[in-house]
Amino acid sequence: MGKLKIGVIGLGGRGRFHAEMLASMSKDASFPCELEVVALCDVYQDRLEAAAAAVKEKTGAMPSAYTNENEFLNHEKLQAIIVATSWQTHISIAAKAMKKGIRPAIECGGASNLDECFKLVSAYEDTGIPCMFLENCNYGRDEMALLNMTQKGVFGELIHIQCGYQHDLRTIAQSWEHRHYRLDHHIHRNGEFYPMHGLGPMMKLLKIFNGNRFVSLVSISSKARGIKEWAKEHLPADHHIQNKTINQGDIITTVLKTSNGETLLLTHDTTLPRPYSRGGRVQGTKGIWMEDNASIYIEGVSPSHTWENFHDFIEKHGYEHPTWAQYQKDGVKEGYDGHGGMDYLVVREFAKSAAEASEPPVDTYEAALLACITPLSEKSISLGSHPVEIPDFTHGLYMTR
Repeated sequence: MGKLKIGVIGLGGRGRFHAEMLASMSKDASFPCELEVVALCDVYQDRLEAAAAAVKEKTGAMPSAYTNENEFLNHEKLQAIIVATSWQTHISIAAKAMKKGIRPAIECGGASNLDECFKLVSAYEDTGIPCMFLENCNYGRDEMALLNMTQKGVFGELIHIQCGYQHDLRTIAQSWEHRHYRLDHHIHRNGEFYPMHGLGPMMKLLKIFNGNRFVSLVSISSKARGIKEWAKEHLPADHHIQNKTINQGDIITTVLKTSNGETLLLTHDTTLPRPYSRGGRVQGTKGIWMEDNASIYIEGVSPSHTWENFHDFIEKHGYEHPTWAQYQKDGVKEGYDGHGGMDYLVVREFAKSAAEASEPPVDTYEAALLACITPLSEKSISLGSHPVEIPDFTHGLYMTR
């Protein structure tokens, strides 16, 4: 497949991670294509220099370094990029790249408005250059096993799914000090602005845009107390957060309905004390799986009305996804992966699709859908939790894709 010349724009925590992981991948003989990290970009010089030095240390070659996104995108060798900038700029940078013939992969984060999502789809349809949503949870071991089981009919016909992002992130009260943008969203917005970790994998189970689609959603917000309570206890009285109003509710609950009749409950819960969970639940006519107690019950297979351990069940019945079975055989790449192996897999599949000039596994239409949930949930909440329509970005093609 030759050599894929790739770059990263946005070199905060996640972007710096990608730059270093790509540099490590370039030395990995088992990687499906040859990589060269040719360019990096960030508005902050110190971040740019640190990431470039890290790439050079791993590869022996210094990538070109830019503080201007247009100069970065004009780098003559770029074939693909990872966009890890602020959420507000993901889609605009991706669309610019597509118009230049560069394949982008965008990191997680919801869109600022619905127009952005349509512009992303238009950029793809005008240029033929796809954008991948870099949803690493699609490649989690449990999520891929569930996909395999669903495809084999283990749960029967799916009826209801639950998922979300449930993660104690109250330290975002200090995010401005670290040049991080997440606090801005809590101050100015109120909606489901991080739906993708839960929704991304579950969309695949529901065959969204492959014979099914989401048609509507309803969102409701709780009051906001978590960030300010944490700040009162842990930060000085004169800290800037003490005088800010938090608009984002502590718990955002969103219910989505599909054209095939399934329901999906999505929860955003990041500003109250709790252990991490994506709150997964898959329920069909033959059984149920739940993440938080790693349990499964399949009627006629499990002991009557008795939960079984999910991981034991997978091993006993051979439901490991073939991708993860091979990954374990080859050696899970945890050495340069922050999430137990899934980051390597999602970036591998992006690079592979770019090198092959094939459609990415989480494609442009799915990217637009994942991103649009944020502004649509904001709209629903602002209307008093009124149902809002979810666009069909495929223009009806979802029925036969």
